[in-house]
Amino acid sequence: MQNLQTLLHSYGNWVVFLNVLVEQAGLPIPSYPTLLASGAVSSGPAGWISAWLLAALACWTADSAWYWAGGKFGDTLLRMVCKVSLSRDSCIRQTQSRFLRVGVFALLVSKFLPGAGALTNVMNGYAGTPYRRFVVFELLGALIWAGSGLLLGALFRDVVGRVVGLLGQYGKWGLLLLAALLAVYVAVRAVRRWLLVRSLRVVPRLSIGELLQWQAAGCAPVVIDVRPGDLESMPRIPGAIVADMHAPVSDLGLQGDSRIVVYCACPNEVSAARLAARLRAEGYGDTWALLGGYDAWARQARAVSGVPAIQDAGGA
Repeated sequence: MQNLQTLLHSYGNWVVFLNVLVEQAGLPIPSYPTLLASGAVSSGPAGWISAWLLAALACWTADSAWYWAGGKFGDTLLRMVCKVSLSRDSCIRQTQSRFLRVGVFALLVSKFLPGAGALTNVMNGYAGTPYRRFVVFELLGALIWAGSGLLLGALFRDVVGRVVGLLGQYGKWGLLLLAALLAVYVAVRAVRRWLLVRSLRVVPRLSIGELLQWQAAGCAPVVIDVRPGDLESMPRIPGAIVADMHAPVSDLGLQGDSRIVVYCACPNEVSAARLAARLRAEGYGDTWALLGGYDAWARQARAVSGVPAIQDAGGA
C-alpha cells in the first residue's frame, strides 16, 4: 500500500489505468487495493472522477478483447480459463448454466467475483450478445466496481492509513497466515476432486471411433448432451438430446433396452459420467460416457469423410 501511494503521487491515476488493465486482461495482479489507495490519496472530486473514468476505460479495453475472442474462440477460451479453476471438471458447465440464468446482467457484478470477469466476457461473445448491449452493461459494471473501491478509499481514508501502518508491522505474518489458509483450501478441494474422479471411473467410456462405427452400422444409440441447452449457437453431435444432468430420469423418455451415450465438455467426462452412473443405477445398464466429450467428437468427425462434425442446437 505504501508503494502504491508513492506510485500514485508520482504518476497519477495512470497507475490505476495500467493496474486495472493488466488485471482485467487476466494476470493475477489485483487492482482493487490500487483503487482504494487512489480514493484515499486523491485531493478532490477531479482526482476521483479521473481515476474512475480511467478504470472504466481499462475495463472496456480488456473486456472487449475477451468478448471478441469469445465470439471467435469460445470453446477454446473456456477450456483455457477453466484449467486454472479448482472445479475445472464442472467449470464450463457451471459457467454456461449461470450465464443462461442471469445473462448479460452478470456483467454488473462479475468483477467483484475472482475469476468471473473474464469468463463472463467470453460467454457473452460466445453466446452472441450484441456488442452494443454488452458495452452498456460492461461499462455499468465497471463503473460500479471501480466506483466502490474509490468511494471506500475516500470515506475511510484514515482507516486506510492505519491499515498501511499495520501492514508495515505485521504484513509478513499476515501474508503467511493467508498463504497457509489458501494452501489448506486448495488441498481440500483437490482431494474432493480426486475422490469424485476416482468414484466415476467405474462408469464405462465409449471411444469416438466406436460411436462412429455404431452410427455407420445403423445401430445408433441414444446420445444425450448434458451441456447447457439454451445456447442456439452451440454445436452438438447430430441427433443428440439436450438434457439437464440433474433432471429426473423419467423426463428423458428412454426405453429400458436403450443403448445410451452421454457426453459433456469437461475434463474426465465428469458431468457425463455422473448422469451415466444415475442411469445405470436406474436400470439402464447399457449406458456409456463418451470419452473426450464433444471436443473429441468434433476433432475425429472432421477427419472422417461424410460424417458431419456439428449440428446446431436448433436441430438437436
